[in-house]
Amino acid sequence: MSSLAQFLEEGAYQSYVYSYPHKTAYRMLEPRPLADVWKDEDQSALFLYAHVPFCEMRCGFCNLFTSAKPKDDVSSGYVQAFQRHAKATREALPDAKYSRIAIGGGTPTQLSQADLRTFLDTILEMGADPHSVPVACETSPETVTPAKLTMLKEFGVDRVSIGVQSFIESETKSLRRPQKLDVALGALDAISMAGFTRRNIDLIYGIENQTPETWLESIQTALKFEPEELFLYPLYVRPLTGLGNSKRAWDDERRLLYRYGRDYLLAHGYEQVTMRMFRRTGAQEVAGPVYRCQEDGMVGLGAGARSYTDALHYSSEYAVGRRGVLDILHAYNDRTEADFAQVSYGFELDQGERKRRYILLSLLSHEGLQDSEYAGRFRSQPMDDFPQLVQLLELRLADKTDGHLTLTDAGVELSDAIGPWLYSENVVALGEEFELR
Repeated sequence: MSSLAQFLEEGAYQSYVYSYPHKTAYRMLEPRPLADVWKDEDQSALFLYAHVPFCEMRCGFCNLFTSAKPKDDVSSGYVQAFQRHAKATREALPDAKYSRIAIGGGTPTQLSQADLRTFLDTILEMGADPHSVPVACETSPETVTPAKLTMLKEFGVDRVSIGVQSFIESETKSLRRPQKLDVALGALDAISMAGFTRRNIDLIYGIENQTPETWLESIQTALKFEPEELFLYPLYVRPLTGLGNSKRAWDDERRLLYRYGRDYLLAHGYEQVTMRMFRRTGAQEVAGPVYRCQEDGMVGLGAGARSYTDALHYSSEYAVGRRGVLDILHAYNDRTEADFAQVSYGFELDQGERKRRYILLSLLSHEGLQDSEYAGRFRSQPMDDFPQLVQLLELRLADKTDGHLTLTDAGVELSDAIGPWLYSENVVALGEEFELR
């Protein structure tokens, strides 16, 4: 591993670490029964994630597993396969209890009203109670309808996240997702009127020809709707995406816009949770069972959905390009219940990788890394296991008080470099070898 100072010379924006490891580290596994994968896991407070890999359009920056405007037979066939997937999972984990539910994608509201109803009913059959646990759902300006919002509200969704990205039409056009301002504003009005407990708006900075003034204009427009959360995402240009051929380098521009956005939100009643996430001070917490992402597993349903046990992460295969995504979708739609009852693609985490994942997810959050909690889980100290962490202190990117390591403001700003710096050599090598399609 290179020193952190050397690593930072490669740039502040290297990779968004929303989980560890990324799916580019996953590989084919010897098939094993799903029931065996989960038999020794604590199933009393799991996270249930349901994935819809469809969107109205493929944004130029997007590298998610999703397909734009699928044919009706593909989307309806997907919902039917999702039902088989859920049934096989329910039979393998008959005693599972769920303390969180998330419906993501893609864009779940891209489904027709009938397919969305079937999709939600299938989640109910998993034994989850959406009216007693927090439930989040993704949507988009183009797919919001009052009928679908009513359906989500009645199902038990209390958090709706909408990807607006920018309120400046020339900026969304440059992202290859042309979007009319009145459509975005109308969608936000509809979400507000539906009465969800928690609303989130996604915005992007670093767009071509975006200025500090237009960036703040988008933030100010978002704040008119008084969202409980805002996510500010730096623009990444990734292979096989619509913007993937761009040779543009703009680290300094993105860092400037990040600071403008951060400082504005902190001055207008929001607190920073991660580099990207801002939460309105005093926003109502959604009641539900205690859930700790570091300790509790995740059950993923749908093509593209990941599942996490303590020592194994698994999913369907991963692609970004249109052909690759469709090939995986067609294979998913053809799977039987018996196929879904087997795990054959993923990543096995040894003790070292489990420790590394714990450190990454703790450090990149406002909660930070607590020595006592780490020791209680792993019977060792993080600084002993990962002595390179001291470099964060030496570069004043983190502070440590009473055994609690937290990033400074400068460290939070560099989260997308600090995270990848902590990747294991094996995960880096697997990612570099991965053939993206």
